[in-house]
Amino acid sequence: MGEDVQGKSPLCVDLDGTLIKTDLLWESLLALLKQSPLSLFQLPFWLLKGRAHLKHQIARRVTLDVTTLPYQQDLVEFLSKERESGRELVLATASHVSLAQAVAAHLGLFDERVYGSDDRINLKGARKVALLVERYGVRRFAYAGNSTADLPVWAQAQEGIVVNASSGLVGRAQALTTVSQVFSEPVSRLKPLAKALRVHQWAKNVLVFIPVVASHQITDSLLLLQAGLAFLSFSFSASSVYILNDCLDLASDRRHPRKKNRPFASGRLSIPFGILLALGCLLAGVLLALLLPSLFLLVLAGYLALTTGYSFYLKQFVLLDVIVLAQLYTVRVYGGGAATGVAPSHWLLTFSLFLFLSLALVKRFTELRLMSQAEGKELHGRGYWVSDIEHISSIGSASGLLAVLVLALYISSKEVLLLYSHSEVLWLICPVMLYWISRVWMLAYRNRMDDDPVVFAVRDPKSYMMAAMIGAILFFAK
Repeated sequence: MGEDVQGKSPLCVDLDGTLIKTDLLWESLLALLKQSPLSLFQLPFWLLKGRAHLKHQIARRVTLDVTTLPYQQDLVEFLSKERESGRELVLATASHVSLAQAVAAHLGLFDERVYGSDDRINLKGARKVALLVERYGVRRFAYAGNSTADLPVWAQAQEGIVVNASSGLVGRAQALTTVSQVFSEPVSRLKPLAKALRVHQWAKNVLVFIPVVASHQITDSLLLLQAGLAFLSFSFSASSVYILNDCLDLASDRRHPRKKNRPFASGRLSIPFGILLALGCLLAGVLLALLLPSLFLLVLAGYLALTTGYSFYLKQFVLLDVIVLAQLYTVRVYGGGAATGVAPSHWLLTFSLFLFLSLALVKRFTELRLMSQAEGKELHGRGYWVSDIEHISSIGSASGLLAVLVLALYISSKEVLLLYSHSEVLWLICPVMLYWISRVWMLAYRNRMDDDPVVFAVRDPKSYMMAAMIGAILFFAK
């Protein structure tokens, strides 16, 4: 009962943070809130009956795809070798037993018995210790864990395995038992943090400066300061939504060839940390908005409502999702006007709508191309099929050309004569824009486009060159 035929103690393995780089309670909670947001109001009542009851109620309402979870691969390989040598492997976790059984069935490494929480017992800390001691005896089992909650278990174990823990925790475990293995990965939160915040996406918020630039008031320091505050407010607010979206999209991101490496999908950042980070960014964005005219706060609230609705619901609808994305770009332009008191013209808003609709469709087109290469039939969580790719490209190309048409009509309008002394020079912008839009679509067809064309433009030297050409044309048109 205490040792197998090879003389090794049975190895009991924790699940959350040990076998996987995430926590199934948080994963299942987010899955529940995504499919049924109103369940949020039931959570306090479930929790009043204990954490075991809470876990049971959540687990019976959601299904997680355990095949795509971020497993601790070096530990899995170690367990596989131990299994081949004849060692008994047991999964013992505080996660709900139904989820633990699904993980065990997927990996095929553990013996039939799986220990987990049920509707009455939350198998954590003292309860886990009592169960393992009762089953195997004191100092008659090995245990693999990752947190301070595992210290009481290590205190009763013959052998300890520590996974992804600080050096301090490793030392505390060594004081309690013989630590035979330490599995760890390089810990650097700065790069995953920047990716989670999508700092590179902040370039989109430069759009708030467009009303000031278009009205030829670029030298007004007060307007530039207001636009700068609007830029930061949109940036932090957008980051909060990006993080929320990533946490809600874990399942679909893990099926995507590139998105599976995002900080939360890959387990490099924890879900609780992500929630706190999102709240912090939202607070920063709102506080900055309070320094600007009240109209900007209303625009920001509308932006947050629209982008949150997109994250929870609207992105599931074919074509409506890209129209919403285009509107989110246009709202930034309008927000710049609200922050500075310089109202953007209807020409500018219409041009923005068609241009950013084209770029949003480039984004979907690129994702569909990736899925077609991965032999997938649909874009998970989006409703698109790989067979839609030609239709998407047709609409996207047409939308880009319509943006140039709106630009041409603007150049022909009376408003231009009031702003430019040599308005005829502005016609040179049209071929530059035609070239840029056509090039973006051609690169998308050649699989040389980033997931986000705006991010591509920020990194693309030719895009900078064309932006400089447009700047020179505007200068000479004055």
